[in-house]
Parts: sequence; structure tokens; C-alpha cells
Amino acid sequence: MTGTAGDRLDGRFARLWAASAMSALGSGMAMVAAPLYVASRTDDPLIVSMGAAVAWLPWLLFALPGGVLVDRVDRRRLMVVIDWARVAVLAVLAAAMVTGRAGIPLLYAVLFVVNAGEVVFRTAAQAVVPAVVPRSRLERANGWLGGGTQVMQNMVAGPLGGFLFVVAAAIPFGVNAGTYALSAVLVGLVAGTYRGSPEPGERRSVRAEVAEGFRWLLSQRLLRTMTLLIGLLNVTLTAALAVLVLLATQRLGLGSVGFGVLFTCMAVGGLLGSAVGDRLVAVVTATWTVRIGLVIEAGLHLALAASRSAVVVGAALFAFGVHGALWNMVANSLRQRLTPPALQGRVGSTTLFLAAGGNCLGALLGGVVADRFGITAPYWVGFVVALAVIAMTWRVFDRATVAAAYTDPAPAAPESPASVA
Repeated sequence: MTGTAGDRLDGRFARLWAASAMSALGSGMAMVAAPLYVASRTDDPLIVSMGAAVAWLPWLLFALPGGVLVDRVDRRRLMVVIDWARVAVLAVLAAAMVTGRAGIPLLYAVLFVVNAGEVVFRTAAQAVVPAVVPRSRLERANGWLGGGTQVMQNMVAGPLGGFLFVVAAAIPFGVNAGTYALSAVLVGLVAGTYRGSPEPGERRSVRAEVAEGFRWLLSQRLLRTMTLLIGLLNVTLTAALAVLVLLATQRLGLGSVGFGVLFTCMAVGGLLGSAVGDRLVAVVTATWTVRIGLVIEAGLHLALAASRSAVVVGAALFAFGVHGALWNMVANSLRQRLTPPALQGRVGSTTLFLAAGGNCLGALLGGVVADRFGITAPYWVGFVVALAVIAMTWRVFDRATVAAAYTDPAPAAPESPASVA
């Protein structure tokens, strides 16, 4: 994490990165251990599938009000409070498992609280980044954050969580509590105050503050387009991944190991993109990073729809992993550059809300479309949607517009009349 004096990723970012990595490790283990625990207690598909609903529901319920909270209070202190709250509920769950008193309702209640905290924690963390990182290093910082999450949550946590669960069901959740405690300590060591505004000011209603952030986002053509793209493309991507297991077994002839390797290909691509992404963006420019990424997205759906080769599909998922890391890097950096500090939480949470909505809708549509029109139908739909997106947004991401985001300072937040809280 080096650079010229005054233009480097310093100790504050290092602690923030380490906290993010530890949090991702614990969350990843819980993601693996939770369904294993449920499956060990029941074989009812409805009860098992409720875990996915519990995981996604907080993103829809708390993303927008969470953004308001992030803009009202000190973001670093909020992250610390959330981490310690998650430590407490996970410790209760682990203790209940050790004593044999943990049931599925308690597990789901704890997961709901943990994921509600994750929504606000992630929004606050994204809002803190531009305050601790120079503008010229935002791509590198977001690449480090994405890479840490990729390694810990998608590569290390899976096998480690599964192994620890075999030893004892409570261990992954206890370790998860420990990683959140370490995250709280590390975030607490990040020096400084991180309020959206220098002074709290007069409080307005949550609805008014959400609306203010939404109106500001709608007024920004570049960010508006990227946010809507994330929501729309998440619908087709999640629909595709929701039935990928059927495609892998029925068309590609893969077993459980081969199916897991497909996700490994995507994770390796994501890690590579996170590691070298800031240099790639500097060479090809943010404009062409976004444009080429949209082409890769279309290519992934085409490969999944038309190919019967596991090698081709694996290569397409690897390329998509690289694209996903670069897209997140550019999208987060542009949002952090263009959004006024006082609106970072609300604008970021609006993006998370639309992304989560796309994920939920895609998870529902994937199975419905595949059941009615065939296993490849979701991928053909995704391919057509991706082509339409390319045609409609190609000119939005022109060099001049994107370059301006890298040179102009973030605009000031709009003045809004106060209303009763």
C-alpha cells in the first residue's frame, strides 16, 4: 500500500481493510454453516429455502433508512456499534448450540439481525473510504477491499466453515463472533471523525432524507445510469446463477465437484481483477472498462445458453469474475468521487437497495423462466437484455463525461428545507 507522500494508502486504510477482511471471513463461514445446520435438523425444502429469504430481506427493509443513519452519525462509531451487536447475538447462538437449545427459529432470527447490521455496516464502510483514501487511489483502495472479500469469503471461508462445522456445529458461529470483535477493534483504531456533515444540523424526517438522496442521484446521469444498470443486470445474473446447478448437471455433465469448480473460476477471476484492476483501469480508461465489461456480461449469458463445454463455461465465468471486480471498482470509485460527503450514505444505500431488489427478483424469475421455457431460457433472456443495455448506454459512458468525474471535486450537497423529525 504505497504511493507518493500525501497520495498513499496509509495506516487508517490498512486497518479498515483488515477489518473488512476479517468480517468477510466470519460472514462467509456463517453462510456455509447456516444451511448445513438447517439441513441437519430438517429436510423440508420450504424451511431450508427460508434461509435465503432471511438473508435478503434485511437488504430491502434497511438499506434506505440505513443510509439516512449513516449520514446522520459518525460512521466509524456506527460500524463499531454494529460489530459489537453482531458479536453479542452470535455468541448467544453459539452458546445455545453448545447447550443443545438452538433451534432453527433462533438461527434465522440471529441471521436476520446479522444481515441487517451488514447492510448498514457496508454502507458506512463505503462512505468512510473517500475520507481516508486520496481521490487518485480510490480504484486501488476499492480493489484491495474487493480482493480481501473475495479471498476470505469466497475462497477461505467455504472450506474452513465446512470443516469447522463437522468438528462442532457451534464453532463457525463462534469464530464468526470473534472475527466481528476483531473488526470492531480495528475500526475503533481508525483515527478521526467521519460525519457526513461537520455539524449534525436540524433533523428532518427519514422519508425526506431518503428522498433527498434519491433526487440527487436521479439528477446525475452517469451515476443514475450505473445504479439502474446494477439493479437490472443483477436480475438477469441472479436468474442465471439460480439455475446454474441444473445447467451444470444436465447440459455440462458435471458432478458436485465440477459445479463447485465453476464458482472457483469466477472467484479466481474476481481475485485477479481486484489485484491488478487499478492498473488495468488506468491503461484502458474507466470508459472502456465499463463498455468492455458490458460486452463480457453479454458473452457470459451467450456461453451459458449455447455451449455444452464445461471449459468454455468455466472460461466465461473467469472472464466475468474479472469484469465483476473491475465494474465494482469503477462504480464504487465514481460514486465516491461524485457524491457529496453529506450524501455518501444515502446514495450508497440506494445502490445497495436496487442491487438487492434485482437479486431477489432474479432469484424468483430464474426458476420460473427455466421451468416454463427450458433450462437455457434464463440465459437467452440475459443475453438479449445485455445487448439492449449495451445499445442504450454505450454513449452515456463517453470519455469526456467519465474523465470529468476524475478531475472535478465532489459537488456540495443540495440545500433542503428542514422538516419535523
